[in-house]
Amino acid sequence: MMHSNLKISTILTAVLTMGAMAVFFISFLLAETEISLLITVALGIGFFIFAKNQSYFENMIIFSNQRPVFFHGLIIIIISLILSICKHEHFALFMIASVTLYATACFGLTLQLGYAGLTNFAGAAFLGIGGYTVAILANNNVPIILSVLFGGITASLIGSLLILPILRTRGHYAALVTIAFSLLFKTFLELNEFLGGPQGIKIPPMNLFGWSFSEPVLGGSFYISYVILSLIVMGVVLGITRLVEKSWLGLHFDSVRIDEVASSCFGINIAFWKITAFTIGNFFIGISGGIYANMLGHIAPTNFTFGDSLILISIVILGGIGNPIGVLPAAFLILVLPEKLQFIQEYRLLLFSILVILVLIYRPDGLLNRPLRKFYKEWGPPFIGK
Repeated sequence: MMHSNLKISTILTAVLTMGAMAVFFISFLLAETEISLLITVALGIGFFIFAKNQSYFENMIIFSNQRPVFFHGLIIIIISLILSICKHEHFALFMIASVTLYATACFGLTLQLGYAGLTNFAGAAFLGIGGYTVAILANNNVPIILSVLFGGITASLIGSLLILPILRTRGHYAALVTIAFSLLFKTFLELNEFLGGPQGIKIPPMNLFGWSFSEPVLGGSFYISYVILSLIVMGVVLGITRLVEKSWLGLHFDSVRIDEVASSCFGINIAFWKITAFTIGNFFIGISGGIYANMLGHIAPTNFTFGDSLILISIVILGGIGNPIGVLPAAFLILVLPEKLQFIQEYRLLLFSILVILVLIYRPDGLLNRPLRKFYKEWGPPFIGK
């Protein structure tokens, strides 16, 4: 009986936590005055501290694992409510789509950094590879689904070449290889006239099975189409990422990240698993870049700079390295907060930087740290008990 009551309490706290997060999300996006924004932020920080101390977030994770159908159904209801409230808010919908696509790209970085221990400071370059691939194919009347898939495949193929020098280096030297690639990629785009040079390339509006993404949806903004598409893609990629984490693939990635020498002694092919993580991760990033570029309608080298790569890495670290769920609130904070702090002009980036530093000092594992891998069920190891 107590076990049943515990389950009910877990479900209630999880549902209430998700509802409170949705209210904060809507209030933050729609806050227009300085006072309303500051009050919303203060209440949000207070709720986060309270929920963390009361283990509400842990209950939400347990709820998502034990009742996945109920959990995802509730997410669909919350998303529908947010879209109905914000359907006329172009900026709010654009930011939602941007957060979703950046989070999808960060799932790829989570596979690389959080699971396999590969530091990738060229995330924006692979976003750009996916974006420019879609731009070229879309201008040659290639269907958008194939264009986006080719964007991910192209990012994976180029990443499979970049991983070769990374495999011959260790630690910060490997990170320097990806930094160099990110800088070279931007220079290559600026000097390549076929790709539009510094001016970039214009991309025609997306059309998916006769559904034009440039038309208003339900009397609201046309960005609703991009929000729905980006949410579907994010959901699929998140599901794949969590399946990889729980599978023998994730176990091999963890082994490579924790101790390469010990893994080699047990017959694990270090190079193979690093290449696998890097390839899958860059595929996710390339897909995100393709959809993001189409939403912008025009891309240029300035859209994919080394600074954007740092933003992607910051999202992964702030959310909790190796925890894909933590990516979502981190992406929201890092992308939306600076935009909402426009009223303090040049001081907004300073205040935002201080906030990130404080979070990293007092929450070094990120907002939602990755739980330890479990090899047996909650009631005990296998073959023990009745």
